[in-house]
Amino acid sequence: MNQERFGQVIKELRKKHNLTQKQLADKYNVTYQAVSKWENGLNMPDTSLIKQISKDFNIGLEELLNGEYKEKKKIGKKKKWLWIIIPSTIVIVLILVFVLRTINNDFNFKTLSSTCNNFNISGSIAYNESKSAIYITNIEYCGEEDETEYKNIECILFESNNNVDIKISSFKSVKENIKLKDFLDDVTLSIDNYEKNCDEYNDNSLYLAINATDKNDKITTYRIPLTLDSCAA
Repeated sequence: MNQERFGQVIKELRKKHNLTQKQLADKYNVTYQAVSKWENGLNMPDTSLIKQISKDFNIGLEELLNGEYKEKKKIGKKKKWLWIIIPSTIVIVLILVFVLRTINNDFNFKTLSSTCNNFNISGSIAYNESKSAIYITNIEYCGEEDETEYKNIECILFESNNNVDIKISSFKSVKENIKLKDFLDDVTLSIDNYEKNCDEYNDNSLYLAINATDKNDKITTYRIPLTLDSCAA
């Protein structure tokens, strides 16, 4: 999954259908700022919206997630007659290939959420028979008010297996003197082609660690366990 190319596809689809960012935002009941973040590769819609966009704009999920959308060009009238003389057997073969490819590339989605009372998280694993990808786009802190301006903050996604913590991905603040809420507004974790399929994850094996360092180099750490919907079809 390529988040920047995903954003370009959203922008192409919007412009192709003569929609403003606000009109697209109203269509999906989000803010125009959210649409702007999608198009600039800073954030992604949640799972249900990705599926709905795929359906509404008649674009395959893999095309949408990988940013591989190409507008289908109409065949000129002078060339249409070429299709008439294609033997029926070849047509049947092409249809079968297309169907098999569609089946193979069809993505399933499972939702990631938090069991920690202080954080609300929106994320998911997208997977098919050959690929899996993890993405977390929205992290909201809902604990006690924290107005501290931290020197730096890092959010890390781990997989814990047999007491061994494996770092999968991380996101660091690019600004100094940043509050936790402002940092979380910018966090996006996107991992393409992760080595495990959905059904290989253990219960509660994924978690987020947020390390916030203040001006006195004191580190506050939040550990956020993640739960995953059952991967059964």
